[in-house]
Amino acid sequence: MRVCFDGSTGGGHLENYTSDYTIQVLVGYCSVYIFMQTFMIPGTIFMSLLAGSLFGQLRGVALVVFAASAGASSCFFLSKLIGKPLVFSLWPDKLMFFQKQVAKRREKLLNYMLFLRVTPTLPNTFINLASPIVDVPYHIFLLATLIGLIPASYVTVRAGIALGELTSLSDLYDTQSIALLFLIGIVSVTPTLLGKDEAQEKTTEIAVTAS
Repeated sequence: MRVCFDGSTGGGHLENYTSDYTIQVLVGYCSVYIFMQTFMIPGTIFMSLLAGSLFGQLRGVALVVFAASAGASSCFFLSKLIGKPLVFSLWPDKLMFFQKQVAKRREKLLNYMLFLRVTPTLPNTFINLASPIVDVPYHIFLLATLIGLIPASYVTVRAGIALGELTSLSDLYDTQSIALLFLIGIVSVTPTLLGKDEAQEKTTEIAVTAS
């Protein structure tokens, strides 16, 4: 990934190579990204930056969301098969918290999973590994991943387009970008909170009627 930050010469060579061997670069890029995501190898943020540098805004975001979702799905099923002991040993407290939240928000689970994806409440690696253990249905996991990764992917890919001006990773998430992600997260979780209030009101009404 060092070539991404080495100035215009390396970037120009990469762009020319991508233009001449588009299919090969796409297959190689997706394979590496999915492998890293599946086996929790750090560095996918640099892959997202590279997508912006090589493929532009729209194609870069689409590619990152596809590869990240495919890798997250692979991680989901791998964890379902053999990941339970690992998750219990690494994150016992987080797993207990996540399990309670999923059980409590079962009726509005998609909204809650979207909230987790667009905000840094829980790490994405943990969500990928823990979701099958706490019985999050795969279709909800996949849909929340596909939609929820778009905002962060947009921010990172946009930064990748301006790699020449990027001085540090902290430049990726300025105050405005972080505020935007939290705003999207609040909007996504609002239906869950409203549904919870309605359920409490119904319970109160039933109790009053019974008395």
